[in-house]
Amino acid sequence: MATAEQPTLIVEADAEALAQTAAERVMARIAANPSRIAICLTGGSSPKRLYHLLGGAPRRGKIPWDRVHWFIGDERFVPESDPLNNMAVARATFLDGNAPAGHIHPIPTTAENPDQGAEAYARELQAFYGSESLDPTRPLFDLVLMGAGPDGHTASLFPGYPAIEETERWVVGVPKANVAPFVPRVSLTLPALASCREMLFEIAGHDKQPILTRLLNGETLPALRARSNGETVWLVDQAALPEGIRGR
Repeated sequence: MATAEQPTLIVEADAEALAQTAAERVMARIAANPSRIAICLTGGSSPKRLYHLLGGAPRRGKIPWDRVHWFIGDERFVPESDPLNNMAVARATFLDGNAPAGHIHPIPTTAENPDQGAEAYARELQAFYGSESLDPTRPLFDLVLMGAGPDGHTASLFPGYPAIEETERWVVGVPKANVAPFVPRVSLTLPALASCREMLFEIAGHDKQPILTRLLNGETLPALRARSNGETVWLVDQAALPEGIRGR
């Protein structure tokens, strides 16, 4: 794969148009791979509309569910029954009833602590990948979905936290979040997230304008440091876009 390049900025009129474009990019990545496919989902509120679109007509009927495996970039260390659980939201929205149970790969939250959950998920990812080392020419994921928090975090990689500097481990425990909800997390690291053909950020809403301004100004926050070894796309709606910026 090529060296990580500058993100491509795509601007859509509103959150609905953004979700539609995101859905089409997901479908395009799935269609591009005739073999086993790996999609890494994201949590928070940003992807919920996208998940509804993937689980509804006509896209649901076009997804080769028997070939797609669904992972997640980070998880709040709460039970699967907790409303804060990211993968539980994705399952309820579009995975359950469509994806084979063995193709849904949640981060375990029943371990004694986040570090143990991280170790277990790293083993699962490595077993799926077939190696304990990432090969730059062979991506782990076809697509990684991402978001940007108000402090510039992405996944559960927060500014100033040691996890952002991790270069060896694929998954780490995060004892405390920098933003609400203030619960422990488990997160993939930058190298694991980078091992993809495409990294797709969804950034929507007027409340995201301040952090998007900082990112576009080049502030080295985690959301700016997260880059695919392939293609990185920032998908933004007009409400989040600072004045004077145009997409490409």
